[in-house]
Amino acid sequence: MKFFFFSILLLLNINIYSQSQLTLNEAIKIALQKNSGLLSNENNLLKSESNLTAAYGNFLPNLNASGSWSWNKNKGEGYEADSRSWSVGINSSIVLFDGLSNFANLSRSQNNYEAVKLAIEQKKQEVVFQTINLYYAIVESEQLLKVREEDVKQQQKNLETIEERNRLGSVTKADVYQQQVQLGNAELQLIQQKNVLETSKSNLLFYLGLDVLENYQYSDNFSEREIKILDTDINTDYDRLSELVKQALNNRRDYLAQKLTLDAYYDNLTIARSGHLPSLTGRLGYGTDANVPEDLFKNHLFSAGLTLSIPLFSGFSTHNLIQSAEVDAMNYELQVRDSERMIKQEIQKSFLDLEASKKGLLVTQKNVSAAEENLKIEQEKYNLGAGKLLDVLIANTSYQNAKTNYINSQFNYIKLSEELKYNLGTLDYKSYE
Repeated sequence: MKFFFFSILLLLNINIYSQSQLTLNEAIKIALQKNSGLLSNENNLLKSESNLTAAYGNFLPNLNASGSWSWNKNKGEGYEADSRSWSVGINSSIVLFDGLSNFANLSRSQNNYEAVKLAIEQKKQEVVFQTINLYYAIVESEQLLKVREEDVKQQQKNLETIEERNRLGSVTKADVYQQQVQLGNAELQLIQQKNVLETSKSNLLFYLGLDVLENYQYSDNFSEREIKILDTDINTDYDRLSELVKQALNNRRDYLAQKLTLDAYYDNLTIARSGHLPSLTGRLGYGTDANVPEDLFKNHLFSAGLTLSIPLFSGFSTHNLIQSAEVDAMNYELQVRDSERMIKQEIQKSFLDLEASKKGLLVTQKNVSAAEENLKIEQEKYNLGAGKLLDVLIANTSYQNAKTNYINSQFNYIKLSEELKYNLGTLDYKSYE
């Protein structure tokens, strides 16, 4: 029997010590390394970089080498001729003018490349923000779980007290039944909160690309970062809101990327319009040929020339390309304007929600003190026989709700603070890389 209990304790200790500590910073680092959307954007950056290199290459001359061999046999009545020839050559051409299409193509490639870089930065901020929310959901659930555990202990203690008083005849059996129901409800809420906690852990691990069945230890208290956020006062002046909007429009990577993409759409329009303009191409060449390989390079042929091409009529295809590029640019410009309005709305909402959350945090904090004091009074009145158990149960429910609301208000304020940073485009991600 002793060996059995020793084995159980050993297994429990192994299970406890096998759990790895997963802090918020570590979770963010993992997310930045494994997020599939972020990895996809980084792959797109390689593609954009290649397109940019090719756009620069359009300004350089091309160079081609060629070689050929041919054999001909002419056979007729009374005669037969057999001939062979060898030739080698090298030629180069360069576009001198193509209606500014090459310049527009270079500008488009640069804009797309910078837009992808901004999209990567925006995605990193999004990953950090989502990880923070998922991690705080775990910490909040653990805080609420402690409240439920304390409630179960208190209800169990109250039940024992009431049962003892019932045996002494000072309270009725109905009070015992009522307290048993209260204890059962507290135990049910504890089970439900445990399920919420496990779901929160699973959500985080799934987002990080980790095994959802793996056991990790999480921070169950506020860090210095969260305490600093809770102690920070916010400026609710409307002029402050206008400043935040300007800051967001200057920092939001997604908005800046959209503006670059809009420039790329107008580059497409320039490329389409170049179809109405003439193009000029220069060429240089050198070649040699002979009937036998030994005579190669005895004859030399040099060539140079310019080719001017003037489009006169293209069956309205150029006009169609221009019209299509104009519509695409105008439609995307509408998207950029919508994004600007959306950013203003997000900043306003986050700012107002944060302001309300700060006030709610102060109120819920006071409610906890008031509910706790009221519970003590009702409990004391009941113990002295001057109160009703129902009043105690109501006071206890109010106290538990007050503590729950206070915890929810704390994490809601922290999340909204991070949300405002995210909407401003100032959420830090570089310190986690």
